[in-house]
Amino acid sequence: ARVRALAHRLRTEHGVQQGDRIAIATRNYPEWVIAFWAAVGTGAVAVPLNAWWTGPELAYGLADSGAVVLVADDERLERIEPHLEGTAVRVTIGVRTDRGEVRWADAVAGEAPPLPEVAIDPEDDATIMYTSGTTGRPKGAVGTHRNFGAFLMNAVYRTVVGTSASDAAAPTPATLLTFPLFHVGGLQSFLLPFTASGGKLVLMYRWDADEAVELVEREQVTTVAGVPTTVFQLLETAAARGVTMSSLAGISSGATLVPPELVRQIDARDLAPGNGYGLTETSGAAVANLGPAYVAKPDSVGLPIAPVIDVRIAGADGEPVGTGDVGEIWLKGPTIVRGYFNLPEETADAFTDGWFHTGDLGRLDDEGFLYVVDRLKDVVIRGGENVYAAEVEAALYEHPGVTEAAIIGVPHDRLGEEVGAVLRVRDGATITEDEVRAWVAQRLAAFKVPSRVWITDRELPRNASGKVLKRELRETLTVAS
Repeated sequence: ARVRALAHRLRTEHGVQQGDRIAIATRNYPEWVIAFWAAVGTGAVAVPLNAWWTGPELAYGLADSGAVVLVADDERLERIEPHLEGTAVRVTIGVRTDRGEVRWADAVAGEAPPLPEVAIDPEDDATIMYTSGTTGRPKGAVGTHRNFGAFLMNAVYRTVVGTSASDAAAPTPATLLTFPLFHVGGLQSFLLPFTASGGKLVLMYRWDADEAVELVEREQVTTVAGVPTTVFQLLETAAARGVTMSSLAGISSGATLVPPELVRQIDARDLAPGNGYGLTETSGAAVANLGPAYVAKPDSVGLPIAPVIDVRIAGADGEPVGTGDVGEIWLKGPTIVRGYFNLPEETADAFTDGWFHTGDLGRLDDEGFLYVVDRLKDVVIRGGENVYAAEVEAALYEHPGVTEAAIIGVPHDRLGEEVGAVLRVRDGATITEDEVRAWVAQRLAAFKVPSRVWITDRELPRNASGKVLKRELRETLTVAS
């Protein structure tokens, strides 16, 4: 009823037409979900904005997308109000605040007629989701109704394929959402329980491991998905408090490369580990590794989640390379977005005949399992040898004193680059630079051993999707040294 009331008001009072853009900038509140469905239900385009952005960054997203309505909470409105001039925004709707021209309670109150009769084609735009912007300015990836419909059906297919008769009496899914809703992983996490499973979504104001453990117990959460750091913290906190989290059936991790050590820890607790590999441009997970297959191959992100998803490991000429050879990961299928909003050159560079160039390096084994070895820009080239950050990070995560690890390239006058390691130690643990080097040397070739090691007890800088900001680390640490 609230979705219908808001959709009706957007149409009749604020003049929103099919194809208009509606921006949403809030924390993970239930209002976010209502605003999203009201937007796409009217044939408008939902534009989730990064809630971590500053006022000028939010203004950039509004101006770039041409959004005519902004739904925002107090923090976002305070940041953006001085910068609204120069955007196309006609009205601001304030969530849990006295700011904004329209109060949320008024926007969703009153008459709730059926959603407007609009002819929505599968190829019509549904969302503009901005890439995380770890390099350069964020680009608006334009997702269509077909993209999200296909994602949901692919996920249903994958679930059915992996379901046995003994699962028939499984409890109704309850998902603890740790990703922000404006991130494609967060969008997936709300679409799947509601639309595909009729399940429950448990929201958090902000990530807190103690609160997460309590919510899992109280709400009988069955699945949790998050970046590796979040999952490590959840498991460690539950163990320290002696909480079994008995309702949990599985834990998935993604949005960044997952160390095999985390897979082993999840499996050791008799939980089904899972991993989804995808990007904003693929409408989320396009490849997945789940359960026993993931335990058997913990360094692989798995297989395409449905027969309609294709994977290619492309060489410099765009042609497939041999089995086991490393190249750029290309993905193709009905979940691939149609391109970047108003950026024809960038779209042409990133998409070839329906194939999306992920910018990730990977390889396929003889069973078709995909292995992500690194981001193209994260490869450290030491004296002509390629050092894949993910491989070294995985070795470091096996150390009991390490809770976060990031490998960066450090400029070197003769080698070009040398390997640098930035580590966060667990509470109460101690670790030395020499110990770090010896640990890696026992596991990897000598040229992959970090020459420079930085050790901290603080969290490493991350963007809103949980990816470590390696560029920031490089700039800060290499300049400082």
